[in-house]
Amino acid sequence: MMTTSPSGTRVLPRVIGGTIAAAAIGIAAFGSITSAAAGQDIHASMTIIAPAAAGGGWDGVARELQQAQKANGLVNNVQVVNMPGAGGTIALGNVSVLEGQPNNLLVGGTGLMAATIQFGSAATLDDVTPLAVIVEEYDVIVVPADSPHETLDDLVAAWKADPKSVPWTGGGSFDQLVVTDLAISAGIAPLDTTYISSDGGGEAIQALLNGTAQAAAGGYPDNIDQIESGRLRVLALVAEEPVDGIDIPTAAEQGYDVSLTNWRMLAAPAGLEDDQIGDLRELITDSIATPEWRDAIDRYRWTERVIMGEELDAFLADEHSRIEELYEEMGL
Repeated sequence: MMTTSPSGTRVLPRVIGGTIAAAAIGIAAFGSITSAAAGQDIHASMTIIAPAAAGGGWDGVARELQQAQKANGLVNNVQVVNMPGAGGTIALGNVSVLEGQPNNLLVGGTGLMAATIQFGSAATLDDVTPLAVIVEEYDVIVVPADSPHETLDDLVAAWKADPKSVPWTGGGSFDQLVVTDLAISAGIAPLDTTYISSDGGGEAIQALLNGTAQAAAGGYPDNIDQIESGRLRVLALVAEEPVDGIDIPTAAEQGYDVSLTNWRMLAAPAGLEDDQIGDLRELITDSIATPEWRDAIDRYRWTERVIMGEELDAFLADEHSRIEELYEEMGL
C-alpha cells in the first residue's frame, strides 16, 4: 500500500531518528517510573504508563484509571507517566526491564502490538505480563456527505474498478490496517491502494472534507459528531457483530469480513509471582467497576470488553497473527 502525505508526496518511514529522540524521552520518564514505584504494595503506590503523549487514547485510559483508583481509595498514590515514541515500543522496552515490580501498569493495545511488528521492536508483549483487555473502540468507514457513494458496495465498486482513483485516509496506523483488511476482503490488492497518512482523526476528517481523500477509516468516537452533523456519511461499522447503541450496519453484515477492533489493554512487568498477578487482576476488576470508570466509558464512547487469563493469551496470539499478515500484505 503506497502511503502519501496530504500534499501527495510519498512518505517513507523515518524510524531511526525518531526512535533516538523518543528514547531520550523514554530514559527521562523511566526515572519517574523506577523512583515512584518502589515497593511491592500495589495499593500503596502505582505508576500507570501511557506509551504516548498526553491527550491521546492511551493517555485517556491511563488518566481515567488513575481517577477511578484515587477516587475510590483503591490505591493511595497513583501517578500517570507519559512515555511517547515509536508507536509505544519505547515505553514497552522500559517496562520490560522492570522485572518483578508489580507497581507498574502499562497501557497498550492494538496499536502497540502493531508497532512491535512494524518496527521490529526488540521488546514485545512476550516481555511483559498482559493482564487484561478492558475496552475497545470500533472504526467506521466514512465518506463526505456529498460523495456519490451511497453504500459500502458503491464505494468498493469504484475502488475496485480503479484503486488509485479512490484515495483513502485515516488517523493512525490502526486505521491503515482496517483499510488493508477491507481491501483484501473486497479482492483489491492493498499495494494498489493510495493511503494518505493523517496525524490523528481530526486531520483525517479535514482530508475528507477538502477533497484530498475520498474515503476514510476512523474511530467511531472521532467521527460521530461529524456524522450526526451531516458533514460525513457513514457506510459501515467495523465490528464482528452489531453493537448495542450504535445504529450503523457492520461491514460484516454487508458481506465484508472486516472486524479488526482497537482494543486497549493493561500489562505489568514480567517476573511476577502468581499471587501478584492475581492481585493486579483484582485491582483492575475493582477499578473498572467504579462509577468513575463507568462514566469514562460513556464520555469516550468506549465499548467495554474484558478479557483475562487463558482467554487473553489466546486472543493476543490470534491478534498478533492477524496483524502480522496484514503488514505482509502491505509490503512492510
